[in-house]
Formats: sequence, structure tokens, C-alpha cells
Amino acid sequence: MTSTAQAPQSGAKASHPEHLGHVVFITAAAAMGGFLFGYDSSVINGANGGIQDRFDLSSGATGTVAACALLGSAVGAAIAGRIADRIGRIRVMQIAAVLFAVSAVGSGLPFAAWDLAAWRVLGGIAIGMASVIGPAYIAEVAPPAYRGRLASFQQAAIVIGIAVSQLVNWAILNMADGEERGTIAGLESWQWMLGVMLVPALVYGLLSFAIPESPRFLISVGRIDEAKKVLSDVEGDIDLDARVTEIDDAMRSDHKSTFRDLLGGTYGLLPIVWIGIGLSVFQQLVGINVIFYYSNLLWQSVGVDPSSSFFYSFETSIINIIGTVIAMIFVDRIGRKPLALIGSVGMGLSLALAAWAFSYQNGNDPLPTAQGAVALIAANAFVLFFAMSWGVVVWVMLGEVFPNKIRAAALGVAASAQWIANWVITITFPDLSEWNLSLTYVMYAVFAFLSIPFILKFVPETKGKKLEDMG
Repeated sequence: MTSTAQAPQSGAKASHPEHLGHVVFITAAAAMGGFLFGYDSSVINGANGGIQDRFDLSSGATGTVAACALLGSAVGAAIAGRIADRIGRIRVMQIAAVLFAVSAVGSGLPFAAWDLAAWRVLGGIAIGMASVIGPAYIAEVAPPAYRGRLASFQQAAIVIGIAVSQLVNWAILNMADGEERGTIAGLESWQWMLGVMLVPALVYGLLSFAIPESPRFLISVGRIDEAKKVLSDVEGDIDLDARVTEIDDAMRSDHKSTFRDLLGGTYGLLPIVWIGIGLSVFQQLVGINVIFYYSNLLWQSVGVDPSSSFFYSFETSIINIIGTVIAMIFVDRIGRKPLALIGSVGMGLSLALAAWAFSYQNGNDPLPTAQGAVALIAANAFVLFFAMSWGVVVWVMLGEVFPNKIRAAALGVAASAQWIANWVITITFPDLSEWNLSLTYVMYAVFAFLSIPFILKFVPETKGKKLEDMG
């Protein structure tokens, strides 16, 4: 997809108050893709136990079913931009909505583990498409004066989607009398958990018909009058001819970077590209998605009953939202590097405490009371420190740290590295936790502490710098 955030802003005025409500509605509708991104990524957490029991899967096979959506996400993210440049941003949203809906129905009615995995991959493609098209569309539609705040809707929608999925899972489990394989209207509870995603998928699809196409895309295909109407609706009383010319000139001057542009340096890629890859990989190697994909199984493994484990997972999702809000408040005030460093130290200490607590686990027996309390507090502290730092900072920095001439290609490589690292952590956790849960958390803690010298030595501060000054 062509670069979306760098259109010149000199000729644009802030949207008038009467237009802002319309803009917020458009942004919220587009961010519904982020909600589904978070929901679909996390809903598997509540279903893992039932899936493992229903299909008699090993821990490793359960991890494969949970993680396979991430492979689809990598594909969806790779193709979304090019499709959007050909048929438009709205059409890509509608395709993603259809894929989410089909995946929800198929995942809720599988006949074997392999076909469940296939439906999960399909949902993953939708996740990848939503992860690209939502921020791109918002950046292209939002008035320049409000772009930063409106762009945060996507991340907020993701963490809200995670929280809502846990709440829905908890409600369904209670309707099934606390049994992960309890039946409701002839279907097991885990099937309902996966199938209920059909509802937000339909809402997303319907909302996509109520919002306008991106003016940037409309101009690129010569639909100038439509583009002027959209610009008038979102930016108010402006010189529409001048604004269209401004956007058109910016698109013509865009450099469409390729992978070849990233080559150079001692280790094959430019140093700044390795920094972007490092940020992406460290964000995943601390094990954050273990919490969102497996926390129910994790708490049940140390003696917490299923109903309570769902409550703890929902509580963790709320903490994730709180941490994200904190990051959104402070990322521009104290800077990216200080916030990341605070997060690394906090995550490392929290993970070390969790590792100590889990070292007292004896088979399937519950943890001693003191260690169980420490494990719960440490897990929530870990999520808080991650959400208030690396959860937001990495995405902000990946959008800022690369020079203009390589930004698009470098972002693609860094995002791919993130999906791959996420997949590795997700697929290996079940076997690692069966081997030694405490040492698994020691490993995650080590990665958190290793991120500190990486930040100090290699990562530049981007606060207050113009994107054009990155080099």
C-alpha cells in the first residue's frame, strides 16, 4: 500500500467541531477491525482446554491449533496493502469481515482438529488484513490536526477486543455450568466461544457500508468529485482543489520501497532495519501472548478451577487496557526509550517473580497459597508493564524510526518478524510448560532483561523528530 501518513498538511485546517463527530464515527467503524483483531487473537484462550479434550490432543498439537492463526496473519498482512491499492480500503474491510464471519462459523462447527486449524488460519488472514487496513484508512481519512489521537483508536480497539473476548468466554462457561465441554443448545461451550465472533464480524461488515472510501484512494483512481465530498465532510471548510492537488502531489512523490532497498551493512541488512526487527522480536520473546492465548490453561494447571481462571483472564485484559491508556498518555511526554526501559525492567522483575512462584509447582497440585498469590500478582504486573511500554512503544517507533525511502518495505520486514516470533512463542509454550514452567518463565525474564542493553545501545529516540529527519 502506498504510504499513508506522510501527506503534506500545510493546506489543511483542523476539522470544525460539527465535522468531528462524523470523523470519530468513521474512525470507530474502521477500528472495529482492530476489535476483531484483538477478539480473534484472544478468544482461543478460553477454548484451548475444551479443544484439547475434545480431539484428544497433546500439548504440542494444542499449541499448533492456537498458533496457526498467526501464520494466516502474516499472509493477510502481506497481501492487504496491494489489494487495497487495487480495489479500495473499504472493499478490503468487507473481505476481512467475510473471512472473520466464515472463520467463526467454521471454528465453531469443526469435525476434526485439522479443519479447526484451517478455519483458524482463515481467521488469521482476516486478522492480518485488519491489522494493516485499519491504521492505513484512519491515517488517510483523519484530519491532520486530529490524526495522532484518532490513530490511537486502533490500539484501543485491539485491547478492548481482548477484554471482551474474555468476558464472553466467562459468560458462556457459566451458562455451561462451569464445564469447558458443557453443552448449550447442543454445542459445547468452547464451540460457542469461537462461534460468537460471528456477531462482531457482521457488525464490522455492516459498518463498512456506512463509511466513505479513503479520499487518497479515490484520488488515485481519478474519482476526484467523490474525494472532494469526503474531504469536505471530514475536514470542513477548506480549499478542496488545493487539498486534492496536495494529496495528488504527495502520492506522486512517494517512493515505493522494495526489499532491495534494505540491503547493506555488515550483516546483509541496513542497521536500522535490524533495529526494527529487534524491537519486533523482543516484544514477542518476553512471552506476552502466552498470557492472552493460554492463561486459562496456565491457572488451571496450578489448581485454579475453570470458572475462576476465566475471571483472572478477564481481569488481566482490563489491566492491559489500563496499561495501554497509560502508554498513550506518556509516550509523547517522557519519550519512547525511557518508557521502553521502564517496561523492560518491570517485565523482567515480574517474570522472575512468576518463575520463582511456579518453581513450587508439584505435578498437578495447586501452588501453595503464598506462591499462588505471588504468581497472580506477578502475571498482572507483567501485563501492566508490557502494555504501558512495549505494547504501544514498538508500534509507535516502527512507524517513526525508518527513513522515508525505506519505510514501507522496512515496516513489512519488521512486522513479519513480529508475527514469526509470536508464532514461535505460541507454539512452543505448551511443551515448554509441561517440561518446566518455572524455567520457561526464567527464559522470558532473560529476554526482558536483554532488551535493556539493546535499547540503550542501538535504539534511537524518535520523540519530537520529524519523519523527514530520520536517516
